[in-house]
Amino acid sequence: MKLTRRDFVTAAGAVTSASLLAGLESPLAAAEQPAAPMFPAAKRAVIISKYTGAQSMDGAYELMRRGGDTLDAALFMCKVQEDDPLDDSVGLGGLPNEEGVVELDACCMHGPTRRAGAVAGVHDIKNVGWLAKRVMERTDHLMLVGEGATRFALAQGFPRENLLTERSRKIWLLWKETMSNQDSWGPGLSDPNWKPPVAVPPQSRLEERKKEIEEVAAQLGIEPAFRQQAVERVLFPPTGTIHVSAVNEKGEMSGATTTCGLAWKIPGRVGDSAIIGAGCWTDQDVGSAGATGRGEENIKVVGAHIIVENMRRGMEPKEAGLDALKRIVRNFNGDMTRLRFVDMVYYILRRDGAYAGVSLWSHGSSGKPRNFAVHDGEKRTENCVALFQGSAISWPPTPTLPKSQPREAGDRSRTGNGF
Repeated sequence: MKLTRRDFVTAAGAVTSASLLAGLESPLAAAEQPAAPMFPAAKRAVIISKYTGAQSMDGAYELMRRGGDTLDAALFMCKVQEDDPLDDSVGLGGLPNEEGVVELDACCMHGPTRRAGAVAGVHDIKNVGWLAKRVMERTDHLMLVGEGATRFALAQGFPRENLLTERSRKIWLLWKETMSNQDSWGPGLSDPNWKPPVAVPPQSRLEERKKEIEEVAAQLGIEPAFRQQAVERVLFPPTGTIHVSAVNEKGEMSGATTTCGLAWKIPGRVGDSAIIGAGCWTDQDVGSAGATGRGEENIKVVGAHIIVENMRRGMEPKEAGLDALKRIVRNFNGDMTRLRFVDMVYYILRRDGAYAGVSLWSHGSSGKPRNFAVHDGEKRTENCVALFQGSAISWPPTPTLPKSQPREAGDRSRTGNGF
């Protein structure tokens, strides 16, 4: 039988294709099956979160008890805070950036399907935790940001809302009138030329300054019962965030983090809450972790990811978290002058239900011990294990307070350079 050139090429191509397919199939067929999870499933469901999550933990736990998905339980807790206009750390009523715009970040990870979604710099959309899940479910992307994330939300049926409530708007105005010259501009903590404040203001001067700002708060119409809290928000800008990690009796894990970020931040600033591996990381075989605190420092150590990897290598949850904190300390070469301006809390949950909360400092700016919320059939708060005793100093750093200057009646201008 005589072969034409075309017959030869066709036959050769078929042989080559078969060889290539065999080559592709052979390694797959010979590959080992995925390793079994490193830890057994928890004997009972466990949820761990920032202490503010305690208000909604019972509902989330009940959702899981009835067979609900672990990610839905975590996002249930996030949504409760996002919907609360009196909670100025996330969602509706969150404290805005320096231009008065509430910008939200969030991410989520679903252990059973090993998927994730994230959004950053979102405005006019309240429930960004669920929006992150929608990115996970309805796109082949991992993260959407800014205007694109907002347009995606609207296309998905999320309502457009003004997130600046009357209360948060007045607190923003209070900051502008009394503190806006002490914002996030200028060298940061990591800058080699950064200098600490010349002096820590004496407590007597701090109390005097609080009274001055409270007078302006009264003029702005901030209700008396909330006035002192508003002054605290201005003097000590919060980094509002909530993280939730959950595991059920099947060992299915999920994690979610949502935030309005640092109050009075530069527009467009994104912290760690939207960054997979920093603000949240979940590995179905090992555990889940998340963070609240100074996002810039957590991003640099990829804190949540390193904690889970530490547990994979055999560390207990507490030791895994303390190691991540020590990495932050190492980034500052142990300079305690700088570290006093860093605040960080990690929430850690292993697949078998073991958990821990660890913090860089033992106490918050209010003087209360750092704690976290946990639910394993019984809801409670527990104190964090701290790397250092004491409390962090608010960032941006507080400058030396000027002496009070007499003011004319009705004068609402800042005294000197403000606080």
